[in-house]
Amino acid sequence: MTVTDALPVPARLGRVSARLAALTGWRRLAAAALLGGLATLAVPPADLIPVLLVAIPGLIWLLDGVETKKGAFAVGWFFGFGHHLLGLYWISAALFTDIERFWWALPLSAVGLPVLLAMFSGGATLAFHLLRRRGFGVGLGRPLLFAACWCLWEWLRGHVFTGFPWNLIGYGWVGVLPVLQTASLVGIYGLTLVTVLVASLPAALPDRDTTPRRAWAGVAAGLALLAALGGWGAWRLAGAVDEPVPGVRLRLVQAAIDQRLKWAPAERVQNFQNHLALSAAPPADPSAAPPNVIIWPETAVPFFVEEDARVRQAMASVIPPGGLLITGAPRTTVDADGERRYFNGMVAVDGSGAAVADYDKFHLVPFGEYMPLRQWLPVGAIAGNGAEFSPGPGPRTLHLSSRVAGLPSFSPLICYESIFPGAVVDTADRPHWLLNLTNDAWYGRTAGPHQHFAINQVRAVEEGLPLVRVANTGISGVVDSYGRVQQLLGLGERGFIDTTLPKASDGVTAYARMGDWIFGIVLLGCFMAALASRYHR
Repeated sequence: MTVTDALPVPARLGRVSARLAALTGWRRLAAAALLGGLATLAVPPADLIPVLLVAIPGLIWLLDGVETKKGAFAVGWFFGFGHHLLGLYWISAALFTDIERFWWALPLSAVGLPVLLAMFSGGATLAFHLLRRRGFGVGLGRPLLFAACWCLWEWLRGHVFTGFPWNLIGYGWVGVLPVLQTASLVGIYGLTLVTVLVASLPAALPDRDTTPRRAWAGVAAGLALLAALGGWGAWRLAGAVDEPVPGVRLRLVQAAIDQRLKWAPAERVQNFQNHLALSAAPPADPSAAPPNVIIWPETAVPFFVEEDARVRQAMASVIPPGGLLITGAPRTTVDADGERRYFNGMVAVDGSGAAVADYDKFHLVPFGEYMPLRQWLPVGAIAGNGAEFSPGPGPRTLHLSSRVAGLPSFSPLICYESIFPGAVVDTADRPHWLLNLTNDAWYGRTAGPHQHFAINQVRAVEEGLPLVRVANTGISGVVDSYGRVQQLLGLGERGFIDTTLPKASDGVTAYARMGDWIFGIVLLGCFMAALASRYHR
């Protein structure tokens, strides 16, 4: 046994924290970037939450050695850059579907986006540094202050400039369903706050302003909080509703069409026929009731459905009596002034070939579906093949029970729209389930589709509503109101899922009622406790 091995844990951590705090120059920034990359392993698809017990305390100890505001911002920026560089690498895969046209955007997506997103983590560490210099966040108040600063800026990242709430630390709990139930109370931002706080507490062990006994008590309290939330979540799951909606059978069609072929003029008819063939196939289980609602993914139909009677009649040929076919498809309208507008939409067609409902995506992807800097960039949106989509009016609830008996009302969400917590339903007309149509074929066999599916699981828990997801190349599936995966068709698989529709959970979740207000109250409490620690030194 070495002398170091014989030291108590706080003393050994003290040596580690002192070495990190003593780093300067490029070594400090490189360490921050490496810790940020390590933190990426906490979120899907890796879900290695324990790595945060290294990454978050390491970041706090790096900040202990910083003397300037510029240095504090730089440490947080490099941490965020490493985190998003590794966590969002898959976005660049979309450009390779037409790399000859969009080669210029490759460095912008691979490096430019992490550069911008890292500004928020830099802002968090700068705020932490400034408050620490004023004497706040003493002892156990330090992890409270860090968690509060970090999560405030994560909330801002999800809302400023249309928002991009991806890679939130709380998503790492998707594989631990009892803890994930916390999202029904405080949402993903609140779950992220709890996670960052608990991961920050070991940073207090070698803190000179905290006795080892108090520091260990803080760590124990954090673990007890997680255990209590997990226990409550297990109790919630024990009372979960497992009953399906009577009389409703869904068929989720996943044709697995390569994105490079999806809009190719020579392939469009064949792609459409592939969807028709999968929809008309006999059920995998002959003893089960046949499906009465067929669902295709985002832009599965490469034609304007509402303007093409032949397309609608072809769709009607595979719709069972008294049934519906819901598909993603482009839509177009002409304004009163004669201007034509295009939408990334959804259309429902009945057995007579009539279009009976529609929906337009309202939260469009910047640069992908519209160009926010159009006056300076002489190119069109990537996903629109040069054209740009217009946004729809916002979340809507569709009522189609008159077309399919017993079909509950639902909220359509097209692709990217499902990543925004608290913005997936019309609160004035609350639906009974969520329907996410998406096309993750842009991103191939990368981490992106896995992360997107996990995000959908959390939306189901937050709202207390089952979620049905239909993707072009996967991952398609059914998630119940508690985040439990009921059905799954994996990435790159061609086929369909015949399934029942789970019932919504009883009542309305606290998060669905209050949104981020509960998170805001908890966040304010963390700030107040951290600031009060100055007077209890």
